[in-house]
Amino acid sequence: MTIKQFYLKKEKQCASLNKESYPVFLYLLHILKYTQTELYMNFDKEMKEDKIKLFDEGFNKYLYDNEPIQYLIGHHDFFGYEFIVDKRVLIPRFETEELVENILGLYDNYFTGQKVLACDIGTGSGAIAITLEKEEPNFSFVATDISEEALEVAKLNNQKLGTNVKFLLGDMLEPLKGMKFDFVISNPPYIPETEDVNPLVKDNEPNVALFGGEDGLKFYRIIFDGVKDIIKDKAIIGFEHGYNKNDEIEQLAKEAFPNCQVIHQNDLEGKQRMTFVLVGDFEC
Repeated sequence: MTIKQFYLKKEKQCASLNKESYPVFLYLLHILKYTQTELYMNFDKEMKEDKIKLFDEGFNKYLYDNEPIQYLIGHHDFFGYEFIVDKRVLIPRFETEELVENILGLYDNYFTGQKVLACDIGTGSGAIAITLEKEEPNFSFVATDISEEALEVAKLNNQKLGTNVKFLLGDMLEPLKGMKFDFVISNPPYIPETEDVNPLVKDNEPNVALFGGEDGLKFYRIIFDGVKDIIKDKAIIGFEHGYNKNDEIEQLAKEAFPNCQVIHQNDLEGKQRMTFVLVGDFEC
């Protein structure tokens, strides 16, 4: 059996079990130690029995035990960087890469060339803070999380990727008292408690990183209630949020900062997923 034939066989098996098939690709890369290009170039080579056995031993946990493939592999690619992930942290989503891109764009528009201090509230794996430090050397980040276990993973990623994010344990803005930031960034838990969630996500990823109260806005209210105390006179607050929460986030922003500028940004699928609040003297 060739690698391609094996690949197609496993895709068909996923379909028969109503499972997403993309994990076949990810797990093949992991087992064969190939890059994406190498996998395609070697599609016609034999899939050796020892590799088939090794693949099935792990992949069956995804198929039948409902374990996320990223946890089985032990890492996840985010913005071109390989982040350690396991059950202690939420798996970074593709949409969050778009949040990072937008933050970089706002930096270029309003702070280009300047050293800025930023915070990432509810950092999880550290993906946002670490990636922004990698991409823009003028960023210095402080990142918080209420989960000590999550911060253990974030610190491993910080070390692995050679960044200097400062991690603080605590609830939301509490660890940031006395500090003043140019950027406040958060991708907090925003799934309403009553919303149905894919069991692959709900049964594996930390619920503390998923659910945001009855309407999904609990943590945005907490941030707007206290963010005045931790921002400079000119600052940007950036969020990822639920796809239908633009108006409610803007209302919270205007209540906290009546003269602020609010920028909404859709994701690549056209969904309302990001809001940026400009506080202070910004020229549009």
